Amino acid sequence: MDQSYKIAIIGGTGKAGRHIAFAALENGYQVRMLVRNPEKLALKDDRIEIVKGNVENVEDIRNLLKGCQIVINAFGQPTKEKPIYSSVTEKILEVMADIQIDRYLGVTGGSLTIAGDRKSILNKIGARMFELLYSEMMIDKKKEWHILNRNKNIKWTLIRLPFIVEGKEMGLIKENLVNMPGTKITNRDIAAFMINEIEKPKYIQKAPFISN
Repeated sequence: MDQSYKIAIIGGTGKAGRHIAFAALENGYQVRMLVRNPEKLALKDDRIEIVKGNVENVEDIRNLLKGCQIVINAFGQPTKEKPIYSSVTEKILEVMADIQIDRYLGVTGGSLTIAGDRKSILNKIGARMFELLYSEMMIDKKKEWHILNRNKNIKWTLIRLPFIVEGKEMGLIKENLVNMPGTKITNRDIAAFMINEIEKPKYIQKAPFISN
């Protein structure tokens, strides 16, 4: 992957997103981030181009994506809010198709179950608990998955995550396409995995589980 490329990041101020932004910079990429309130931004770096906007506004997404070659969607919400993951992802993909960007990386929870999974009993129980406790969110997450899975024109990767913890890069990332291989992962390891997947694509149109 050409490291002069510019990466558009949605959710760049979140638990994982801010580390993704810095990892991209450290690997020579340009970074542009969509931020609702730039004046409240705790993460400040002159190398990051900030676009003020709302993730639900198509024109704001378009302004973010213009001139970029890669899109990373690390958008997150508090569990009590009405979930909008699927609608946000759908808008992003529409703009990408319109301005001809073909590489997308997104993140979701390991509780998402899709056809072909062979989850362990423990992971099945965990996924079922999420479906019961956060039913509206899980319905929307599955809708997001179906939107991606139907899209054959964009080189998307949806990364399924366990519990995210603050911490240094461990350097050992377990990967599995059918079952979550561990219970947690550091935010810096998520960033490292993302950059590696950009530079050496391994999971085009797939949804791998990763953990430490």
